Amino acid sequence: MALVIAGERSGVGKTTVTLTLLASLRRRDRLVQSFKVGPDYIDPMFHQHVTGRACRNLDPVLTSETYVQQCFARHSQLSEYALVEGVMGLFDGVKGSGEEVGEQGSRGAEEKEKNNNAQCLTDFASTGHIARLLDLPVVLVIDCSRLSGSVAAIAHGYRSFDPRIKIAGVVLNRVGSDRHLSLLKDSLEPLQLPILGVLRRQDNITIPDRHLGLVPTAELPELNALIDRFADLGDTCFDWQRLLPLLKSEPLSGSTSSSLSPSSPVRIAVARDRAFNFYYQDNLDLLQQLGAELVFWSPLEDAGIPKDIQGMYFGGGFPEVFAQQLAENTSACDAVKTAILKGMPTVAECGGLMYLCEQIIDFEGKSWSMAGVLPTSALMGGRLTLGYRRAVALQDNLLVKANTTVYGHEFHRSHLTLTPTKPLFETSRYDCEENMGCEGWGLPANIYASYVHLHWGESREIPQQFLKECLKVASSGT
Repeated sequence: MALVIAGERSGVGKTTVTLTLLASLRRRDRLVQSFKVGPDYIDPMFHQHVTGRACRNLDPVLTSETYVQQCFARHSQLSEYALVEGVMGLFDGVKGSGEEVGEQGSRGAEEKEKNNNAQCLTDFASTGHIARLLDLPVVLVIDCSRLSGSVAAIAHGYRSFDPRIKIAGVVLNRVGSDRHLSLLKDSLEPLQLPILGVLRRQDNITIPDRHLGLVPTAELPELNALIDRFADLGDTCFDWQRLLPLLKSEPLSGSTSSSLSPSSPVRIAVARDRAFNFYYQDNLDLLQQLGAELVFWSPLEDAGIPKDIQGMYFGGGFPEVFAQQLAENTSACDAVKTAILKGMPTVAECGGLMYLCEQIIDFEGKSWSMAGVLPTSALMGGRLTLGYRRAVALQDNLLVKANTTVYGHEFHRSHLTLTPTKPLFETSRYDCEENMGCEGWGLPANIYASYVHLHWGESREIPQQFLKECLKVASSGT
């Protein structure tokens, strides 16, 4: 068993409730594995900071339903307790095809397209979808700050909307007073729905945010003190007698093995610091399982790239926030450009793409020189580009062959001043045919630079292809 923390909508306090639970469990020296529904990078950083274990994303759009089941089984069985933080509201997802059955075999991109017999789900990849896939009970977090008796209608509606989902109870968040709590309890009593937690309005527990969500953990010097306050709150606000049995982890039935054929060892320089920290842990694991040695370095702090490497990987992040410091580290920029021009295979997603541009132009209009590999600049703006993407490769590139379909996610407030003459992909929205245009840079041929974030869990040929190109560098001795 494990527990899903869901919200009746976005902004009700799912992350606060999740971190409060995790912090209190860790204070008790409990071994706990966390998961996050959806493509989010930042919430998993907070999970990992609290638990000391990498949080795993559960996203059937980026991977498959079967991968979600296998990932959960593989990692949850290694801990005492398991907790899944949802995304948005319980039933907020996208339109897609799903099997929602036990052992179905892996569904890659081709099978997603060909499976016409699958059930059409309007809540595909939602928290509810994941709860059904994993057969887990749900705790519904309700923001009570502007309601009293209506709480019963909300709870009843969510419990009855989909009888396949087991609502184990509710957590009442942002309760204002004892009188307020009494009204809420009286309203819920006829439903006989357990109240598993009560969180009062908190003025001293706030995680700062900015243009793409929460500020990442590496930028919060007072984070440990904040986590301590979460733990203090968690010790007193939950019905632990009821919660602990629900959180107890048990192995799922079915195979959880993940055998890979390792390649010859290569060293991959992975940019990881305050500017670049958006990585799916599963991607890094796959590289290591295939024989790669990951060498972490900082484009902010290090004078150059690590020695004796055969490939580079730049994840997303917030290079626009640290553009001045990145620009001032000219030796690192020059080393990256030199390595790429000499043929170093390089993967750069979103923030990494921005770093390879000639400039980043920040929100104030200031220009900061970057590595200068791509003949374009990244211009920050107010418009948010957000959503799942279906991307069809227009040419052979560093990661995939022409006509290959991959599924990814975009989330950025920048755009490029010039578009590539030979883009990597033609993209469209995942849940409809709306064309989103062409994007991605593959020139020189040893780079893959795209705004689309990919999860490689269901497409292991991607890291295999990347390492194959890195091996060519290793064998050439360059």
